[in-house]
Amino acid sequence: MSQMPQQAAPAKCPSCAEPLESGDLFCGACGYDLSAVPAAPQDHPTLTMGAAGVGSSGVDWPPPEPESSGKPAAPHLPTDLPGTDSGGKPLPASPPPHGSPASPPPHGSPPHGSPVSPASGVRFDRPPEPDEYPLQAPDPRVAASAAESAETTELPKVCVACRAGRVDDDGYCENCGHAQPRERDHMEQEAGPVAAVSDRGLRHHRNEDAFAVGHTALPDGTPAALAVVCDGVSSATRPDEASMAASRAAIEGLLAALPQGTHPQQALHDAIVAAAEAVNALAEEPPSAREHAPHQNAPACTIVAAIVASGLLVVGWVGDSRVYWVPVDRSAPAARLTEDDSWAAQMVAAGLMSEAEAYADERAHAITGWLGADAYELEPHTASFKPDRPGVVVVCSDGLWNYAETAEEMAEVIPPDADVRPLHAARVLVGHALDGGGHDNVTVALLPFPEPPQGAGSA
Repeated sequence: MSQMPQQAAPAKCPSCAEPLESGDLFCGACGYDLSAVPAAPQDHPTLTMGAAGVGSSGVDWPPPEPESSGKPAAPHLPTDLPGTDSGGKPLPASPPPHGSPASPPPHGSPPHGSPVSPASGVRFDRPPEPDEYPLQAPDPRVAASAAESAETTELPKVCVACRAGRVDDDGYCENCGHAQPRERDHMEQEAGPVAAVSDRGLRHHRNEDAFAVGHTALPDGTPAALAVVCDGVSSATRPDEASMAASRAAIEGLLAALPQGTHPQQALHDAIVAAAEAVNALAEEPPSAREHAPHQNAPACTIVAAIVASGLLVVGWVGDSRVYWVPVDRSAPAARLTEDDSWAAQMVAAGLMSEAEAYADERAHAITGWLGADAYELEPHTASFKPDRPGVVVVCSDGLWNYAETAEEMAEVIPPDADVRPLHAARVLVGHALDGGGHDNVTVALLPFPEPPQGAGSA
């Protein structure tokens, strides 16, 4: 290709093409050693690219090396030298600029060099960027999988005491060491007109009480409300499991029998028997378990239950958990409807002690009846009543009645609106026991007794 003749121009640096002053030995812009090559001619004739030997310009250019020779090409410009980064490591090799002749690789290695501007020192080795970046729609399957994994990832539990530490698998704070409340430490439930609350108390390390509440209908459509409270025997093995098994078996038996027309008193008797069988089953351990713990006794618990249906109040029990009757009209007397299976009750019944003397004795709460494989003999107690006025049935463990023992004391602490707000009243009663010291697990269930039909008998 021919080139138009140009006017004479001052000498320029062969490296960066910056103008040079006469007599300069080095380029003032890039520092190129001007003595390394002969002075450039004043004009720029057209040259044949890649010509060997002396061209028409009279410049003696070195001939190109054969690709197979393996001899590195002689550097002609500073841009031909390998560069290093700020840590002294060689920079990655990059291809020569578009349109420039490629130098043969030395010893078969890829071309090397640092595309750095000799004037500014700025690198230009970034690959060309496209004008547009193609956007890919997210895969809905991947998005759904990510959403599912986010939902299944549980957030770490935070300590209820210090609100900062994480809770370990054993239920203790890793920061302050505080034991975290377990599911059974405090339980509340409403089932139709019935409500129940259970709390671990302030002295026990776990809640060994359990309750079950429910409601159903008799064959004629009359509603029936049910409540069961069980208190695990602390001196037995796994008392918490015993109380839970007994309460569940009893409520299931009642919910199955009453709609079939079974008399409530018979249904309650059968439910207590079923609860005893459920507790007995817990003692059926493999022989190896007995070998490792030969001195452990069988799981055991007490039970008390109540049914309100068709103007009838039926109670049943084994042990020392109790049922109280508290009328809505507090001018009418309250009553305790159960008798304890305990040492103190036996002393009173035998006339050997007064009630005050018996319950002041340290043996007072030693029970003589319970559910469990090592019980002497199962004797479920049941009784039926026909109250002549509306009221509230209080079904509770000794963790409550220890702080309101007599019927009059129970009537004093139960809220006056307990018949319409049973859950609130149950919370108040549990709080009363905790305020009194909370030495035992506290459990109470409340069953409102509606206005009886005309002509009903009295309790």
